[in-house]
Amino acid sequence: MEFSNLIVVWSIIGIILMLAELVIPGGIVVLLGAACLVVAGALGIGLVEGLVQSLTLWFISAIVLLLAFRQVTQKLVGGDSHVDNTDEELDIYNKIARVKQTIGPGQTTGRVEFQGSEWPALGDGSIIAVGCEVRIICRENIALVVEPVNQAAS
Repeated sequence: MEFSNLIVVWSIIGIILMLAELVIPGGIVVLLGAACLVVAGALGIGLVEGLVQSLTLWFISAIVLLLAFRQVTQKLVGGDSHVDNTDEELDIYNKIARVKQTIGPGQTTGRVEFQGSEWPALGDGSIIAVGCEVRIICRENIALVVEPVNQAAS
C-alpha cells in the first residue's frame, strides 16, 4: 500500500477520525472523518485532483456536514449539556451569611461573609452586630442587602 496516494491517505485519516469519536464523544469528530471519506471518494472518481482541491473540498464538506448533521449526532451521542440559571440574583436570594463588620445604623455599610468571601452589606437601618446571621434580600450594585435572620422569621 502506497501512502503517497491521496485516496489512501484521506481514507485512513477519515477512519481514524471516525474511530476517535469513541474516545472523544460529541459528534463533531465523526463528521470531520466523514468529510475525509467524501474527499477520498471524490478523489477516487476523479472529481478533484491534488492536495489543494482536496483540502478545499474537505473544508466545504466538513462545514456542510457539521451544519446539516450536528443536531442529529448530538441526539445520538448525547453529552452533558445543561442550562444553568443565569440570573445571579436568584442564586443568592434568601441565603444565609454571617456579619463580619457591623452593619448600620442607617445606610452605613458593613461586611458579611458569603460563599467564602467578604461582601459589602447594607441593612434595614438598624444595627446588625458582628457574628449575627443575616438573610440576603437582594444585591444593590456590589453590596448585598440583608436582614437579620431572627427578624425574617417573625
